[in-house]
Amino acid sequence: MSDEGEEIMTAKIIDGRLVAKSIREELKGEVENLKKEGIEPGIAVVLVGENPASMVYVKNKGEACRSTGIYSEEHRLPEDTSESALLDLIERLNRDRRIHGILVQLPLPSHINKDKVLKAISPDKDVDGFHEINMGRLFTGQEGLVPCTPFGIIKLLEYYNIPVDGKFAVIVGRSNIVGKPVAMMLLQRNATIAMCHTRTANMKEICLMGDILIAAAGRPGMITGEMIKEGAVVIDVGINRLDNGKLAGDVDFESVSKRAAWITPVPGGVGPMTIAMLLYNTVKAAKLRNG
Repeated sequence: MSDEGEEIMTAKIIDGRLVAKSIREELKGEVENLKKEGIEPGIAVVLVGENPASMVYVKNKGEACRSTGIYSEEHRLPEDTSESALLDLIERLNRDRRIHGILVQLPLPSHINKDKVLKAISPDKDVDGFHEINMGRLFTGQEGLVPCTPFGIIKLLEYYNIPVDGKFAVIVGRSNIVGKPVAMMLLQRNATIAMCHTRTANMKEICLMGDILIAAAGRPGMITGEMIKEGAVVIDVGINRLDNGKLAGDVDFESVSKRAAWITPVPGGVGPMTIAMLLYNTVKAAKLRNG
C-alpha cells in the first residue's frame, strides 16, 4: 500500500528459468524418440579466442546439450586463427553428416569478418538464425530457423498465455539479432508494431501505448515506470554489466514492476530462453534434414 492508502500494482514475474526447463524436458523426449529412428541431433560450437563471457556461454551450451541428449562438440581456436582457417572449419562442419547445427560464438576477433563467417554457415545448419536466407524466410513467412532470443520471447508469452493477437507492441531497439526479428514474429501473430530507437523523438509517448513492451537497446535502466502503460507486459532483453559488477537490464525493475502486469527479471528472464531455443533449433534442423 502507498502512503495515500491506494494499492500499488506489483507485476507478476515471467520466469525464464522455469519455461526454459520445461522446453528442455520436452526436447529430451523428442531427442529420445529421434534416436530410436536412428537420428541423433548434433551441434558444433566454435569459439575463437578466450573471451571470458563467451567461454561461460559455450560451457553452459555444452551442459544444456548433454542434459537434453543432443550430441555436442566444441572447437576452440586460438585468438590469432586466420579468417580462412575458420572458414575452412565451417565448410568441414557444413559437410559433416553428424552435425545438424553450427554456432560460431560472437564476438569474433577484430581481424575476422563476422558477416562473412555467418554467411558461410549452411542456412540449414544456422541454429542461431542469423543467416540472411533464414532472415528472408522469417520476413516472408516461410519455414526456417529463427533467431533464438526473439523466439524465446514468443515462447515466454505463449507459456504464460499472454495474448498477442490485436495487441499494440512497442519494441525499443532495432538490431538484427532481437529488435527486427521479434517485430516480425509479433506481426505474424497479429500484433500491431511500433519500433523505437536512438533517433525516436517521442519515445515516452510511444512506449506508453504499448500493451507489450520489449526493451532491447543495451542501455541499463532506460525504461522507467513513467514510460509504461498500466497493466502492460514488459520483456527486458538487456543484460548490462554495471561498474559494481552486477547485472542490470534495460528496464528499471523497481519502478516498472509497480505499473506492469507482467515483467521479466534480469537475470533469469529472457537469458535462459536463448539457450533453450538454440537446442530447439538444433532438434528442428535434425528433423528438417530427415524429413
